[in-house]
Amino acid sequence: MESLAKNVNSIKDNTENRQNIKHLEQTSFNTTEVIMPGIVEPEGLLVRDRILDNPAAGQVIVKMEASGIAFAEQSMRRGRYYEQPKFPFVPGYDLVGRVVATGQGVDPALIGKRVAAMTKIGGWASYVLLSASDLLPVPETIDPLEAETLIVNGITAWQMLHVKAEIKRGQTILVHGANGGVGTILTQLALYAGVQVIGTASPRHHETLRAQGVQPVDYNDIDLAGNVLKLSPGGVDAVFDHLGGASFARSFGLLAKGGVLVCYAIASALNGTGNVLIPFLKVLVQLGWWNMMPNGRKAYFYNIWEGKGSETFQKQLRETFTQLTTLLASGVLKPQIAARFPLAQITVAMKLAESRTAYGKVVLVPN
Repeated sequence: MESLAKNVNSIKDNTENRQNIKHLEQTSFNTTEVIMPGIVEPEGLLVRDRILDNPAAGQVIVKMEASGIAFAEQSMRRGRYYEQPKFPFVPGYDLVGRVVATGQGVDPALIGKRVAAMTKIGGWASYVLLSASDLLPVPETIDPLEAETLIVNGITAWQMLHVKAEIKRGQTILVHGANGGVGTILTQLALYAGVQVIGTASPRHHETLRAQGVQPVDYNDIDLAGNVLKLSPGGVDAVFDHLGGASFARSFGLLAKGGVLVCYAIASALNGTGNVLIPFLKVLVQLGWWNMMPNGRKAYFYNIWEGKGSETFQKQLRETFTQLTTLLASGVLKPQIAARFPLAQITVAMKLAESRTAYGKVVLVPN
């Protein structure tokens, strides 16, 4: 009888959901969104309501359930993110939510489905207008906040590890910022692949890292390189570095013969001035020089948008995201969510994300 009651309630809930979605489809959408008005401190971020346009041909409206705060938004509010739009705009690099309306040419069966998307901007809103071709399916069994950590952070970690570095079982890698959004996913993927992981982080996170099987190193230690070499005397097989500046050179020097350095951000340029393209070009020149050296070591700059617009780009994203959601569903991946905040508390959320004290990712949810 108890099982029958559960089934009846489930049918009732699903019927109510379909009715609610049908109602939403027939009405205008009042979206709450965070506005980045210019180069501001976190207190300068604005929250506003507006009526969202109806979806055009090929578009959908997604009701956001979770959208993360990444290093990209921290750079954008300083005007230091390459190719960011002109102010003002709505930030938000990725999101998870449910389709509530479809435009012409889009299968209406998508309505009610949980999806994910890489947006680069626009994700920090309760309702978001997206291209249907950019949607990634999210299994119903997965928590939307956990799924959110797998989009930009998870895809970045997977592709850097398996495509750029081509890591192999038994190797040793160094992960800078092992407590961060990318770092926490990357270390778990590496350990699952049979790789030994050394991770830099603040001492407050060392116990947690050890419990996961990571060998922690204080990122502020003046002899960081020496401490890494004590753990891996012959050097490491790969380094994943988002810091830039002197850190890139130090990381390259820690590579064993045939090792790979993968750079994926330039945090050291965050508070710089001048043309934001200059630090990036300097890095590319330096990486090119290192790749010409005869010691077999390689250095790459990873860009998640590489190949955007090609036939294979979205296919690769979908395949990678499916791999990640499968590992999450099986319990291999345990996403680390540092905190969740409603959109209205964006100032507090942004400050925590930028504090370098959080373990995992700060996630925004609707008000």
